[in-house]
Amino acid sequence: MKLLRPVVLALLLSVGLPALASDGSGDPRYTIQNPPAFAMIGDLLIARPLLLAATVIGAGAFVVSLPFTALGGGVGDAGKALVVDPAKATFVRCLGCIGEGFERQE
Repeated sequence: MKLLRPVVLALLLSVGLPALASDGSGDPRYTIQNPPAFAMIGDLLIARPLLLAATVIGAGAFVVSLPFTALGGGVGDAGKALVVDPAKATFVRCLGCIGEGFERQE
């Protein structure tokens, strides 16, 4: 019984601590970016309004081009390029981050 307790404690510490030390999420396939304050301010005042405008313009271009892309079979690709990607960059990405905030590493 005296030997079991230290072995269990050592196993728990060796398995649990690397997962906690990686990035806080417990999953080493994800990284968390920690941008500086000036990047957050620039992103808030400059990049987000421009990306919002790109999302709106892209949605309009998608609607206009929809008959042609439907004939060509590229509706999904056009929707992703014109609407989804700018919207993800506008609303999903963390403030000041370069990527989407939580980027999956494979």
